[in-house]
Formats: sequence, C-alpha cells, structure tokens
Amino acid sequence: MTYALGSGERVGLQLDDGVHDAGFDGTMVDLIGAGPERLADVERHARSSLALPEARLRAPLRPRSLRDFLTFERHLHNVFSRLGREISQEWYRVPGYYKGMPDTVIGPEQEIPWPSYSEFLDHELELAAVIGRPGRDIPAERAHEHVFGWTIWNDLSARDVQAVELPLNMGPGKAKDWDGSNVLGPCIVTADEFDGTDARMAVRINTETWGEANSSEMHHSFADLIAYASQDQMLHPGEVFGSGTAPGGSGIELDRRLQPDDVIEMEIEGIGVLRNRVGQRHGR
Repeated sequence: MTYALGSGERVGLQLDDGVHDAGFDGTMVDLIGAGPERLADVERHARSSLALPEARLRAPLRPRSLRDFLTFERHLHNVFSRLGREISQEWYRVPGYYKGMPDTVIGPEQEIPWPSYSEFLDHELELAAVIGRPGRDIPAERAHEHVFGWTIWNDLSARDVQAVELPLNMGPGKAKDWDGSNVLGPCIVTADEFDGTDARMAVRINTETWGEANSSEMHHSFADLIAYASQDQMLHPGEVFGSGTAPGGSGIELDRRLQPDDVIEMEIEGIGVLRNRVGQRHGR
C-alpha cells in the first residue's frame, strides 16, 4: 500500500502487525516497474522493520492510466430492465471500455466529494487489475503474466449528468470526472496471493448490504480485457483495468440513492474493505 506519515507518502507493506515501510524511495508505480527482484527486496526490508501504528492509508497507486470495462451481464440486465432497454449483441462480442483520469483518484477513508453540478451520486463496486509487466499484443492465455496485483475500485458516477451525456455517443465525461471521483484501495494484493477469477464481492451502505456478487460472473474475463486492450498498443506497469460494476454493486440497480454522510464499504474477499464517507452537497 501507499501510506502517509507526516507530510509525505511512501510505499509500505501490510504485515500481520500493521503497516511497515518498504524502504523504497519512489512511488508504487516505480516499484511495480522495478520488477519482482526489487519487490522481494522491499518485502525483506519491511519484515525487518517496526510497524508504523500512525500510518494512514492512501490510494495504493496513482495509476498511469485507468481503463474501465463493462463485463457483468447481470449488472447490465438490472440497469437496462429499469430503462426498458436490451443488451446489445455487440456487448457480447467486444469488451468495450472508457478511459478515466488518474488525477481524480483518492484512497481509503478519504471523503468522497459530492460534485456541485449533480443531484444523483452513485457508487460502483469493481475489481481492478494492476498491470505489472509491459506487453503488446498479449494473448489471453498469457495475460496473467502481466498482472502485478489486484485492488478494489469504487468508480463513482453522477447519474443525472450521465443521462444527458450518454445519448451523445461519446462516452462519459463530467459524469465521471471530478476530483475524487475514483477511489482505489485499501491495498494491492499481489497476483500470487489472489485469484481474480473467483472473488466474492459485496457493497454495504451504512452497514446494510446493498449487493453481493462474484467475479466468476464476468462475461469477459480479465485475460480477455488485457488481450483486447493490448492489440497494437503497449501496456505499461501501473495501468489499471476495472471489471465494470458488479451485479448489485450500484444504487441505480436498486433504485436507491446515496446521501451525504453515507458510509460506503466495498469488500472483496482476499483484498479487504475500501471504506469512505460521502461528503456534503454544495450549491451550484
């Protein structure tokens, strides 16, 4: 993870007794790009150092890029059935995605800003893969070799703005982009310790469970996503790929809305809990 202690941020490791410094003078993206031998060095350093009880977790990385896909058929059915729409046949053929803005990312326990131009803020529970090894034209059967690890992504949406933008057929814009509109965390679990193909996922609002799912429900696998995105394009360490919203992972599926001061807890078994409080509405 990345942690703050005092005025700066540093890379750390979560061990049984808490956060330990990694002994690395760079960012998480720098560490990922340094390769597995450097990762082994920082683990040895962390295990020989003392825990830091005052460490405050931040977003585990500032991604080089954000690609968000749409892979869960049940999520689409839940949303489209309310809108009187059907899932297009193209969705079954192509793992389409949009690109988010890395500078909008915040981390666990940080307040989610409510955008001044929206009245309908919604959460989205996603599993995210972090690219660890560069590659281009990656075959699906070797995609796992390029995954450094896994984290939780709360991909927030201004739904009222989204309803205006989507008919333009240009993808989301201000419906997705404001400072703090993407939350990652609480950590990155390395690929050797987590199975992204069979992960239980849940979202709770003020301790009430609003949705549960499993990553095994994905129609397009992460291997498919990596293979598709890497066609004629080099992928780099520190890029993040999102699964898209898990079934039941958003309020729009349930016709329920977030309110100021709501506490969102997103849990993926094997990664942990990403917890944030929703901020206050601000006038236009």
